[in-house]
Amino acid sequence: MSILRVGDEKFHYSDGSHKWIPPDPDYDQEVWNEQVRQHKHGHLRNVHPKVRIQRLV
Repeated sequence: MSILRVGDEKFHYSDGSHKWIPPDPDYDQEVWNEQVRQHKHGHLRNVHPKVRIQRLV
């Protein structure tokens, strides 16, 4: 499960799926695609955070 942050709503439909079509028809599609990719990568970082486990001796 991932966490939705403030501002994430512009990347999601109401069902939680990602918007691959830019909100403005004049918006550059390639730029939007990269923003969505980075946004999705942020979900993965939230799901699998890098945690360092230290062993207590």
